Amino acid sequence: MGECFMKSEVYNQSTCLVNEVAYRYYYEGEAVACIAQKINISQSTVSRLLKRAEKEQIITFQMAQPSLECIQLARTIQQKYQLMDVLVSPIDTEKGQVPDLAAVKKQVALEGARYLQRMITDEDIVGLAWGGTMYHLIQYLNPCRRKGAKIVTLHGSIADCDPKLAVQTLVKRAAMAFDGQNISIKRSGLLTREEMDILRKTDHYRKIQDIFGRITISVSGVGSFYPEVRSLLATTQYLKEGELQTLIQNQAYCDILLRFINYSGRECDTDLKDRTYSISLDAYRRIPTKIVVASGTEKVTSIQALLNGQLVDVLIIDQFLAKGLLNQFVA
Repeated sequence: MGECFMKSEVYNQSTCLVNEVAYRYYYEGEAVACIAQKINISQSTVSRLLKRAEKEQIITFQMAQPSLECIQLARTIQQKYQLMDVLVSPIDTEKGQVPDLAAVKKQVALEGARYLQRMITDEDIVGLAWGGTMYHLIQYLNPCRRKGAKIVTLHGSIADCDPKLAVQTLVKRAAMAFDGQNISIKRSGLLTREEMDILRKTDHYRKIQDIFGRITISVSGVGSFYPEVRSLLATTQYLKEGELQTLIQNQAYCDILLRFINYSGRECDTDLKDRTYSISLDAYRRIPTKIVVASGTEKVTSIQALLNGQLVDVLIIDQFLAKGLLNQFVA
């Protein structure tokens, strides 16, 4: 019996050696090749010892909060709404400290920029919308990772809003970052009925519609109209007071691409619908990868409206917004 036990142990590695390898690799950060050379064993043996250390729980792994919660939130939202991808950005706050909302917005924008750069290819046509989050996202694009894709505006100009947020400015900056072609719509985003009727008959309009039909990736923020009206379209001079009140009466929950959306995810039936120079929601839904980037718990119902209307494929949001979205569903 004792002899059998001895034979079974002949090929086992020293426990002290397992401990030594694990300590050097995980605590001192030494490379596998370096460990192998110092201890006079092969690199494959080092790898086997590291696996044994994990199997025997000599080394255990724990994902810290809030990172773990963010991954779990992302998976839950992705499965619930059958989305292509969800990224939830952690919010680092000390106990009782109010989060810096501007910093949260920038962090979410950074995640959006990095995601876009991972996914984009030379063959893509990327449509961009305007907005505060989009402004930061474009600034975070790394000019060293050039792709040569076409960058297109998804809607017309917004002359009365902050010039730095204008979609033409954002598209030009993105095209520079990707070393790609810049295609902009210079006409106003909101026209009269007569102006739109004339525009629809032009070759320019037909060419833009053709480009819209070939967009492969879109990136947009979302403006909030409910429970409070916080959208920049409402707080600037883009909308007249009567137009704003009409949208509220028609239960607008959010805006995206200069189009105003109700809770069902459909466009509000007002005269703005036919006066807006922007990609139609039908054409937008056909874009294979629709990325929406947003932050702030006030946008919970806005995101829900977009999800209801199948206007999102990839959702990039902050931790509190993600929790609010799931809490609303539970409620």
